[in-house]
Amino acid sequence: MDDKQIVDLYWARREDAISETDKKYGRYCFCVANNILESDEDSKEVVNDVYMKLWNTIPPKRPEMLKPYIGMISSQTALDRYESISALKRRGERVSTALDELYECIPDRNFGEDIGDDLALRDALNRFIASLPEKTRNIFLMRYFYLASISDIAKAYAMNESSVGMLMLRTRKRLKKFLDREELR
Repeated sequence: MDDKQIVDLYWARREDAISETDKKYGRYCFCVANNILESDEDSKEVVNDVYMKLWNTIPPKRPEMLKPYIGMISSQTALDRYESISALKRRGERVSTALDELYECIPDRNFGEDIGDDLALRDALNRFIASLPEKTRNIFLMRYFYLASISDIAKAYAMNESSVGMLMLRTRKRLKKFLDREELR
């Protein structure tokens, strides 16, 4: 089937437009995606996303040359997927780092087993956070509640990263002493 006939199928809203596109351009679309993502699984998902985008854009568009149109959508969709995957990895590392820092201060026990202990810890944390100076409190919450990166916090408060890191270190030490005094560690 030639490109004009495939485009006509999309315009007629016939579902076999997708199967005909897959027959003719499925491997091409996969190769474009896989060159960017280097992952068969992600590339297969991109191919499916491309078919959905074709269905949603034809009509109103009527591409004169289908292969370059599919190539453009494939590469853009793969780049979007790559960016999303990279962001999740960066966020995952940032979350892990922030929580690891905080766990140094928090009691080492299984939460949920004793609701009374959990409530006491929650109340103590709230008191500790309320006792902090406003700027320190806001930075502490950005780091450990909103899981912001040190560099994002430094930018937000016009500080250098080492100052933010040192402030968080001192605050965690204060938290650890506070929880020791409260007999929650």
